[in-house]
Amino acid sequence: MTLPYQVATLLYCFNERDEVLLLQRLREPNRGLWSPCGGKLHTAEGESPYACAAREAREELGLEFGPSDFHLTGLVSEHGYEGRAHWLMFLFELKPRLRALPRPISEGRFEFFPRAALDRLALPQTDRERIWPWFWEHRGGFFAAHCHCHADGRHTWVLEESLPARRPAP
Repeated sequence: MTLPYQVATLLYCFNERDEVLLLQRLREPNRGLWSPCGGKLHTAEGESPYACAAREAREELGLEFGPSDFHLTGLVSEHGYEGRAHWLMFLFELKPRLRALPRPISEGRFEFFPRAALDRLALPQTDRERIWPWFWEHRGGFFAAHCHCHADGRHTWVLEESLPARRPAP
């Protein structure tokens, strides 16, 4: 399938109560659904994923962060997402905790949610199926995964690398 390849960052941000910040998107992809904020890399300029994460935090959250403020938790590639594009996504957890809800932006509105609330939210299918479960399992660690998105709506997933966070010994 010959489709454009999009490269993006997603920012997994938490407040002091460990609630995750999600954006209810007003635009495609995923219009009307809740997802982490983020955006496309400026590939023509040679922007790094970490620089993109910092830029997106500045543009969408109105906050300044540097590369050391982000932990790369996941790398997800999607083949033929919605039949429109292939995606390569860098999933970054923002280490500092947010103290306030960011203002609405042209792409949507923000809200904090406890982890348990995600089960009842309108989420992108790939996020619900595998990305969120793997994010929680690997939070503080790292995973890489690939999803083949089929035209009939099925998804075939492969977990290509799994380094769960090390837990301190009891």
